Amino acid sequence: MAPVAAVRAASRLLCYRRQFWRDNPWTIVKVFGIAGSSGSGKTTLLDRLIPRLVGAGLRVAGIKHTHHGFDPDTPGKDSWRMREAGCANVVLVGESHLTLMRRYPADTPPTLSDALALLPRDTDLVLVEGYKRSDFPKLEIYRPAHGKPPLWPEFPGIVAVATDAPEELAQRTALPVLDLADIDALSALVRRTVNL
Repeated sequence: MAPVAAVRAASRLLCYRRQFWRDNPWTIVKVFGIAGSSGSGKTTLLDRLIPRLVGAGLRVAGIKHTHHGFDPDTPGKDSWRMREAGCANVVLVGESHLTLMRRYPADTPPTLSDALALLPRDTDLVLVEGYKRSDFPKLEIYRPAHGKPPLWPEFPGIVAVATDAPEELAQRTALPVLDLADIDALSALVRRTVNL
């Protein structure tokens, strides 16, 4: 193959791989979600779960989905001005952090696949907080005392429930019920579910 043809072929393959990653992120990276109603303790559980998984040698990434509008930039700053001037993407780079700010049309919000496509390929596990309506494996945190209905009867992908009332909840669902305080069992569930 001529050098120019080889470069073109390699370029097409690279573009295909990038497109495949965008269209099929779950085939490349292990994704596990933490779901629950507001105030149930999702972030608190992640605060305890992430160090356990990282300590086991896994490269863990996190995705947090919010329905609340937010802007990570500061009005008037240079990066904000670049976005206001029309840049679709602005990368803010500091001594030890890099932040990509990508603008999406109001009628096309970013999807979980969009977020997954931004992560390094050497990521072993992505823990997702939110996207409860998406169909990937999730642990629901459910606290009966909060008086809110559980998600598991209506939302896809819930493989188990973690709770502060395991005996009570075991009577209400056929799903595995774990004690919210048992971080070893919860870590094992995550790893077993995604085959890590």
